[in-house]
Amino acid sequence: MRYIILNKPYGVLSQFTPEIEGQKTLELFNLPPNVYAAGRLDKNSEGLLLLTNDGPFIKMFLDHHPRTYWAQVEGIPSSDDLNKMRRGLKLKDGPTKPCKVNVLSQVLLPERDPPIRYRANIPTTWLELILTEGRNRQVRRMTAAIGYPTLRLVRTKLGHFQAPNLPPGEWIEINKDQLV
Repeated sequence: MRYIILNKPYGVLSQFTPEIEGQKTLELFNLPPNVYAAGRLDKNSEGLLLLTNDGPFIKMFLDHHPRTYWAQVEGIPSSDDLNKMRRGLKLKDGPTKPCKVNVLSQVLLPERDPPIRYRANIPTTWLELILTEGRNRQVRRMTAAIGYPTLRLVRTKLGHFQAPNLPPGEWIEINKDQLV
């Protein structure tokens, strides 16, 4: 079995086949054959993506192990807003599980290409969110539900694994034990 961690750049689909001609996909990164994404990051999100050929592990991992995200949001959420996320929110597809969320005072990430939109009169805040479920665009929908749209979203940790020095577009092979 193989376990690959890719630092997925912005603008790349988490699949090998484009939906429309010209889309960037995982095919760009010379990954080993017969590995598939365990969960997804949407095209506009960045960060750690697990690829493996271990099907039973994917389900177990996604159902039971946390994923950590850094979300740059528009505005400054209050403690009450963050507590709503900590308790779980009601989204259109049902309630979310409670999550851990904290304000980050300092974030060191490479610049995104293209950069996020800049508005001089609207501050931004970086949040760290730790989720144990993975719905479609969940972090973006959660921050929007409390009134703070996500401008940039980066997955920084999968289970116990993090790779702060892995450049965007690069990948490494790891042992399953490094994740769980």
